Amino acid sequence: MTEFASRAAAQTVGLLIPFVLIFVAAGTIQFWQGWLFSLSFWGSTTATGIYLRRYDPALLERRMRFGPRAESRPTEKIIIAIILLTFVALAVAAGLDHRFGWSRVPAAIVIIANILMIADFGFFLLVLHENTFAASTITVEVGQRVISTGIYAYVRHPMYAGALLLLFAMPIALGSLWGLLVAAIAIPLLIARIFDEERTLSAELPGYDDYRRAVPYRLIPLVW
Repeated sequence: MTEFASRAAAQTVGLLIPFVLIFVAAGTIQFWQGWLFSLSFWGSTTATGIYLRRYDPALLERRMRFGPRAESRPTEKIIIAIILLTFVALAVAAGLDHRFGWSRVPAAIVIIANILMIADFGFFLLVLHENTFAASTITVEVGQRVISTGIYAYVRHPMYAGALLLLFAMPIALGSLWGLLVAAIAIPLLIARIFDEERTLSAELPGYDDYRRAVPYRLIPLVW
C-alpha cells in the first residue's frame, strides 16, 4: 500500500469514529437525521477528494497532512486536538439530544442545514481552486505566493469562514440545538489559529503584509 493510500485509509477510519458515536449516543439506528447527515457529509468529502485527486493531487496531499501530529508548533497541536475533540463531542451531544429529546428541530430546517453543508463543500472547492497552496497545516510551501483573487479579494481566510459555517450547520443537520453550544467552543480556537497563521505568513510569505492592508477583513466582509 502506498503512503497516500495508507494516509487516506487512516483518515477514513478516524472520520468514521464520530459517525459511529452519533448512533451509539442516540441508542438507536432509527435516527434519520443522523443518516442524512452522514450521507451529506461523506458524499461531499468523497466528491471533494475525487475532484482534487484528479485535478490537483499535490493540493490533496497537502490537505491530507492534517491533525496534531502534522503541526510543527505545540500551540497548533493543542488547538487542532481540541477542535477534533469538539467534533467528536458535537456528534455525541447530537446523539444524546435525540435519545433524550432535549430539543427538536423541524424536518424542513434539518434538510436545509444539510443542503447548506453540501453547498459549503462546494464553496471549499471554489477556494481550493483559487488557492492551490491551501494546506491543512500552517506552513509556507516552496514557491508559494500571495493569493488575492476570487473570494480572497474580500476576506483573507475564506476556508475558515466556510469551516465556521459548517460547524454551525452540522448540529442543525443532526436535529440538535444543544449541539450549537458545543460548536461554539470552536470559535475562539479558530480565531487563535487565524492569528497564529497570520503571524507565520507575515514573517515568511513575501507580500502578505501588503495583502493584509489591501484586504482588512479576515472572515466576514465589513465585519471582521
